[in-house]
Amino acid sequence: MNAAPPKIRRAVFPVAGLGTRFLPATKACPKEMLPVVDKPLIQYAVEEAASAGITEMIFVTGRSKRAIEDHFDKAYELESELSRLGKTRLLEDLRMMLPKNLRFSYVRQFEPLGLGHAVLSARALVADEPFAVLLPDDLIDSETPVLKEMVRLYEQTHASVIAVQEVAPTEVSQYGVIKPGTFDGRLMPIADLVEKPRMDEAPSTLAVVGRYILDPSILHHLSALPSGKGEIQLTDGIRAMLKTRKVLAHRFAATRYDCGSKLGYLKAQVAYGLKHPELGDAFDTYLEEMHDARITQTAAGRGAIANARVA
Repeated sequence: MNAAPPKIRRAVFPVAGLGTRFLPATKACPKEMLPVVDKPLIQYAVEEAASAGITEMIFVTGRSKRAIEDHFDKAYELESELSRLGKTRLLEDLRMMLPKNLRFSYVRQFEPLGLGHAVLSARALVADEPFAVLLPDDLIDSETPVLKEMVRLYEQTHASVIAVQEVAPTEVSQYGVIKPGTFDGRLMPIADLVEKPRMDEAPSTLAVVGRYILDPSILHHLSALPSGKGEIQLTDGIRAMLKTRKVLAHRFAATRYDCGSKLGYLKAQVAYGLKHPELGDAFDTYLEEMHDARITQTAAGRGAIANARVA
């Protein structure tokens, strides 16, 4: 009988990026702190990790990321002011923001040398245990949190698990793309992995998105990658690990919003705004009014053009 695999206790959040696609908003504010309705992206990611039973949150940060540390710290002055003003509900919401058993650690990535290098920067904190990696840019709306599903699959298979999603052939050059092995429902072994292939060279249209459960041997493979080639890609480390370890792809059934792009971020705002318990109904009414007004304006514009042609 096989022994139970080690528990997934730690999650790594690579948050050192500059967020240049959202300038000037991210000039002084980390992109991970951009809110979707009333919570920053990084909080959604931490909540997903906590829902999977993870208690140690490791942030790989860079310069100008202090706001992330402050967000997960106790705000004595703010709590005191809310108490003084009698805003007990806001105070309680603030105190209950996250489970009390979570621990937060921070390590600095001194150079922007790629996702693999960011993960490798957390090596001392990860130790010799399997761990999760979450990219906050990928906001995944799922009834059962995707990482929770992945931890369950890891416990059943004792293998690394990577989240994948079908993308359009024209989009494969933006992702790491897997070459799948024998298909088994939504779970399949990965035969190979290619970073940002051309459309005519992609082994499939199953793209890796920002959720990973990784065997600790990935750290050895990342550190053994040839130096002097620029960025260290996590994809290359996983490819090396495939030679000795099974890695599984989890084709999750959920909606993902790419909040690293402005359009994806706007889509997330609408989707999460509509399901917000306090604002959803009013926001839905507002969107319907906007839609009706746009139809009326379009019809009026067409009528004016038709009249002009007749005249």
